Amino acid sequence: MREARTAVELDQEATARRELEDYYRNGKPPWDSGVTPPELVALVEGADALTPGHVLELGCGTGTNAVYLARHGWRVTAVDLVDRAVRQAREKANAAGADVTVLCGDATRLDEVGMPGPYDLFFDLSCYCGIPPHRRDSYAAGLTARAAPGARLLMFGYGPEAFDDPISGVTADELRSRFAGWRLVDVTPGTNPVPTFWFTLHRTAAAAA
Repeated sequence: MREARTAVELDQEATARRELEDYYRNGKPPWDSGVTPPELVALVEGADALTPGHVLELGCGTGTNAVYLARHGWRVTAVDLVDRAVRQAREKANAAGADVTVLCGDATRLDEVGMPGPYDLFFDLSCYCGIPPHRRDSYAAGLTARAAPGARLLMFGYGPEAFDDPISGVTADELRSRFAGWRLVDVTPGTNPVPTFWFTLHRTAAAAA
């Protein structure tokens, strides 16, 4: 049963969605550089590279990283909340000849999007850190239910002090608290002028039935 949401929570969700849509409507979003981050490249191509499997990208934007993953043997599903971003991601994948499934939906309501998993890898480039706090447990539960044994989550996020709003930001302590059955194995500061971090989590318990 879907949880009841307060007027404040509904307003937070609507505001966050409008801001995302405005970024894509007005031009290139600042987080969509068109360049795959070296942290993901290291995971896919580095000395301890993962064996390609099924990957779910949360908040895929225009599909740069989804295409990269598909080109390196991963079976890719990607989701974004913004219609315009999804259309651009599909166009980018088609132009590249990359086999990517791009769906429009809410990363905190994966049951409604139709992506049962299981997934060996989850990739999140600043999606979670912009989700209103009251929806973050649902995000964590959705990933946990779809995680293959030993799955990994690579997440980039801004620190809470990066923006002057009550929603944005993420900390290591929060991830340890919200992601039951996962282990936070690495926190690496980003190189941005504002506080940012790369978080790596491993699924340590069997996925929910």
